[in-house]
Amino acid sequence: MDRKPRLSFWQIWNMCFGFLGIQFGLALQNANASRIFQTLGADMDQVPGLWIAAPLTGLLVQPVVGYLSDRTWTGLGRRRPYFLVGAVLSTLALLVMPNSPTLWIAAGTLWILDASINISMEPFRAFVGDQLPASQRPAGFAMQSFFIGVGSVIASLLPWLLTRFGVANTAHAGEVPDTVRYAFYIGGVVLLCAIGWTVLRTREYPPETLARFEQAEPPPAQPTPVVAMPAPGPALAWLVAGLALAAVIAMRGWDRMLYVLAGMAAAYGLLLLLARVLPAGGMLPTIAGDLRAMPLAMRRLAVVQFFSWFALFAMWIYTTAAVAGSHFGSSDPTSAAYNEGANWVGVLFAAYNGFAALAAVAIPWMVRRLGVRASHVVNLCLGAAGFLSFLLIGDPHWLLLSMVGVGFAWASILSLPYVMLSDNLPIAKMGTYMGLFNFFIVIPQLVAASLLGFLLKSLFGGQPLWALAMAGGSLLLAAVAMVAVPRQGAQAVQA
Repeated sequence: MDRKPRLSFWQIWNMCFGFLGIQFGLALQNANASRIFQTLGADMDQVPGLWIAAPLTGLLVQPVVGYLSDRTWTGLGRRRPYFLVGAVLSTLALLVMPNSPTLWIAAGTLWILDASINISMEPFRAFVGDQLPASQRPAGFAMQSFFIGVGSVIASLLPWLLTRFGVANTAHAGEVPDTVRYAFYIGGVVLLCAIGWTVLRTREYPPETLARFEQAEPPPAQPTPVVAMPAPGPALAWLVAGLALAAVIAMRGWDRMLYVLAGMAAAYGLLLLLARVLPAGGMLPTIAGDLRAMPLAMRRLAVVQFFSWFALFAMWIYTTAAVAGSHFGSSDPTSAAYNEGANWVGVLFAAYNGFAALAAVAIPWMVRRLGVRASHVVNLCLGAAGFLSFLLIGDPHWLLLSMVGVGFAWASILSLPYVMLSDNLPIAKMGTYMGLFNFFIVIPQLVAASLLGFLLKSLFGGQPLWALAMAGGSLLLAAVAMVAVPRQGAQAVQA
């Protein structure tokens, strides 16, 4: 039986280089979307709702793209057609978003941008599993983390750097500053070129070759069970629970964003009901069946991912408002102080991504000495300490120290869960399960977008700084949840 050949450093470099472009686009979105929304007239209470577009598109797009890419074979290969289509659409959205004349157009463009990035990003995770033997997958995911860090550093710094070169950092009310607009233009070019490099400089194994490789590799540590579709009772229970929660929210007059939680519960029940009545073997029944048949390691990692990404989404939504208000003394998007604070948030985001790039080099060393699971626990705790320190630091320059911990957590979140996951998945379903795993990235983001505003108003007087404290607590819960994840075998630790 054939074994998958080991790839050289430069071959791994080429296959991961596109992630530099993907993260360039994501970093611009994460650092500047709230700023654009507030510039176009959004109140702080509205911002989480406007962000819902991003995780919702991931929830819909990623499993579908994963399912389709498992079943695709073209002249460009299996995953690369999706890289290319997503790159073109993302570039167009980056050119449009900073020129949005109204708030609703900006929110709609964010939806398109995030969907397009997801079309490219999800197959990149499966691409590593396709191309690399198990012993090289930690290196592949670490290389992706390195490019994520490099791309994010440059992208997050762009508005601040452009200000230093004399580009206007303020604008009339309702207009996005030139520093942000030009940064998005540069981001579009970088994204298209980086993904184009991976498309042109890599090749893919045809399906029959991958099938031979899978036969030669050792079976997953936790076999994937075969699970039949559930009886209608549980599906109806989810549907009724969602509708009941919606009714309670309406009667109590709670924050409208909580309807998102009710909608998710009802939608899951509806998904299970539809999967029962649609013909077996179709996309929806297959995705629903695979979701219920997740390997044990994937189920346990899902809990870790939930708390990890809840924390990250809290950071992306609220850091601009928290730093501008608490450290620069302004919540007015037209003021020089607010825009100076928003630029400094770009520097902080660049810093945590820069530290993540360094952490991507250190993490394989940690794994060799501590193992995958213990290394992830350590890094999550470092991230929690970084978020909680925002409550104690008054000088915004010292917040760079906070970003060290956040950077190590970010690099670890982007790599080590995928190392643990890929060793427990069949190659034939690598794309589907990678897409489903991203449910546990987007669901916590939807929960954060719907719940954080309600919690801030109810418990913390609407002060956005406390959202970062909740992010720290969430990372601590993620570290605790890692205890339940099965240990990796000796092969993964040695890698």
